[in-house]
This record gives sequence, C-alpha cells and structure tokens, in this order.
Amino acid sequence: MFTSVAAVAAVFPVAWAASAFNFAPPSTSPTAASANYTGSSNGTLSNSPVVSGRAFDRFIQIWLENTDFNAAASTGAFMELAKQGITLDQYYALTHPSEPNYIATVGGDFFGLFGDEFIHIPSNVSTVVDLLEAKNISWASYQENMPTVGYFGYNYTSVDYLDAGADNYTFYVRKHNPTMIYDSVANVSSRVARHRNFNDFAADVNASALPQWMFVTPNIVNDAHDTTIDFAAQWLQFWLMPLLNDTRFNDNRTLILLTFDESETYTVNNRIFTLLLGGAVPSSLKGTTDSTYYTHYSALSTVQANWGLSSLGRGDTNKTMSNVYSLVANVTGYQNENVTGAAIPLTNLTGTIPGPLNVNAWFPFTAPNTSAVGAGNGTVFVAPGVNMNLTIASAPQPINLTQRGQSLPQVLPLNATSLPSSVVSNTSTSGASTMRVASTGVLAVAGAVFLLF
Repeated sequence: MFTSVAAVAAVFPVAWAASAFNFAPPSTSPTAASANYTGSSNGTLSNSPVVSGRAFDRFIQIWLENTDFNAAASTGAFMELAKQGITLDQYYALTHPSEPNYIATVGGDFFGLFGDEFIHIPSNVSTVVDLLEAKNISWASYQENMPTVGYFGYNYTSVDYLDAGADNYTFYVRKHNPTMIYDSVANVSSRVARHRNFNDFAADVNASALPQWMFVTPNIVNDAHDTTIDFAAQWLQFWLMPLLNDTRFNDNRTLILLTFDESETYTVNNRIFTLLLGGAVPSSLKGTTDSTYYTHYSALSTVQANWGLSSLGRGDTNKTMSNVYSLVANVTGYQNENVTGAAIPLTNLTGTIPGPLNVNAWFPFTAPNTSAVGAGNGTVFVAPGVNMNLTIASAPQPINLTQRGQSLPQVLPLNATSLPSSVVSNTSTSGASTMRVASTGVLAVAGAVFLLF
C-alpha cells in the first residue's frame, strides 16, 4: 500500500513557488488597518477571562509555506529571530502538500488527504476548538486578506497591492485556514465569528483584546508560497519583529510558534525550520537549540499539557509523534519519547496513507481512541453523534474507489450550483478540479453499506 520515496518524487518532485513579486509592506504597521488587507474590521473581539496555564497564558502559531530547513536556517531574518528564541531543529511536517498539514495541527489527523481541494470535515469530528472552549480558553484564527469574518469560500481574489498595474491576485486561500475546514467549527456562528482578517487583528491588538490561542496565516505571497523565503523574511521584519516588542501581543506569558507547513523538497524527510519565541521563553534558553523530535501534532499536545486539556484521541496522543515542547514538558512533568535516527518516521510520503479523504485507499471516518491518554491527562473529547462502534480496529479494509469507478462521498465539481453561494463565488479552478465534501451520511460500495460516522 505504501509507495517508495522515489515513486513519490517522480510525481511530486518539489512544491513549486513563484518569485515575480517584490515585497512591499501591506500596511503602515502591524497594528494599523489597511485597504490592502481586504475587508474592514468587524469590531473588537470579546473574550472570556484569562485562564492561566502552566508555562504560558497565550499561544500563537504563525505558519509559513514550503521551505526546506536549511533554506530558512541560513536566511538573515530567521537567524536573527533564532537568537531571541529556541530553534527546534528536529521538527517535522506530517505529509505533503499543504492542506493536510493544516487540518492535522488542529484536528489531530489529516484523514488520508493528499491534495489541496475544497473539503469540509463532518461536524462530529472534533478539533482543538472543542478542547479550548471546554476550559473557557479564548481563541481566534487571523487570516491576512480574508475578505470578511468567517468567509467560507475556496479562495478570494483582490487588488494586487504589490503591483498597481497588474491583474487582481488571489491572496487568500481557505486551505491555510484550518479550523474553518471542520464543520464542528464552520457550522457554529459563534465559532465562525472568530475567523478574522488582519484589519480585525489590528483592532484587537489596539484594544488589548487578543485571545489566548491564535492561528495566524499570512497571505499567499507573504508566507513564501508564491514567492521566496527572502520575501517571507521581509514580511517577518515588517510584521512579527515589531510585535515582539509590543506587550499587547507578546508579554511574559506568551509563547509563539513560528513554523512552516512542509518542506519544499519531497525526496527527503519532511524537516522544517521552527522557532519558539515570546516572553514565555526564559532568557537562559534564548539562542539555544532543542533537538527533541516534534511534529505538527506537538502543537496540540503542548497546548493540552499547558492547560490540562482533554485530547482528541488521534495523532495528538501518538506518543512517538506528539512530544511536548521541552520548555513546557519540563514545567508540566510530561515525559517525552526519545525518537532519534532511524526511529524518526518518514513523513514525506503523500497519497499513501489510507483514510476517509483518500480516494485510492478509502475507509470511513472513525471514532477517536477513547483509551488514549493525552499530554493534558484529561479524557478524550467525543462529540455528540459519534458512532463509537466504528473504530480503527473495526473499520473495513481500505477500498480503492478509483479502481471501482467511484469517487469520495459527495465529490462535487468546483462550479457546483448546489453549494452555498459563499463557497462558489470567488472560487478558482486552478490546481483542483473537484471539491471534496466529506459529509456525514451513508456510502454504499459494491453492495456494502458503511456509516461515515
């Protein structure tokens, strides 16, 4: 079932990036509103009282795109930032390409996905949002160039602020906005309202109203996807570096994760340059390196350990792949696994992992593992409506739907008129020919009937 690295490389040699842009600041400062961000502020976010954590009270993830470890590590801005924090030099993405890494870091699994299509994941599949809200911990997703709060569309095209004479450009893509991909978030209006753009971010900083858990995605040029690592470095100098000196963003209880979704080269294992920054990093650890093995699941397990949260019973409880950042493990007493050398899993393979979003090795969504013990020592969160009888152990063998002339459940063309208008409008067909709409329901395959959840 698993293909070789060489076979993967033949199909996906590298993740491509363009470099036709010259960097220009999208605003006068990170805390100033701008027409370049697309969409005015929706007002200031209202949050619950601060819930104290063991090692930090605020966790900020900032994701960049498609860069090999050495390329980032040798770039000036990243070298300068490394002096202010901890370099995690054995940090690995989970797969290729982008979208499955994003959905995994908030949901504990990428469910076999190996593309960047429009998908939505059933409402009884839980995320970190469920865990945070169970402890009244505030959260938000800040997406540069998202047009409106809670925008559901596949992407959004707006004025090219980098070149006034150029055609409009697609700066926002939903595949980099992971919590919106889960129906357990996108179908709840109060949760949708916590998906905000950078004008909202500026308003929230100025009002000292930033939440405790944040996922930050620059637009598709500032994150290096359509540009270069040097372009992203200039964005960091404009946006992040000033904010590190702003106590409304970064106080002595703030931990910032600066990372990449995946490496650019698919033929080597998926190591990505990652830094821990912020006031929660002790002075004695600034400029140091932590060589513990981490993956994107570690962002989940670290938050769980810090606030004593429940777990999702998925990759976040895989002891090999969900080590807690040592900075936090040392405070909470969590015992990390020693994973080195040949024991480090290969996570650069793509298309080979079975799951409900893999048309070539499909099986239905399964219940979380309620016997698992997460880093927060809490119970496993189970959403209402989960079929607890359908577990990994009891799931059917993966089926190649392509060979049977079938597709994933409810696969719709990108121009499908049956979808909400917010999905269809401003949707580009480049790079994807279908929307994978992974809903709850029943699928019949060759006479057998499977409950999707």
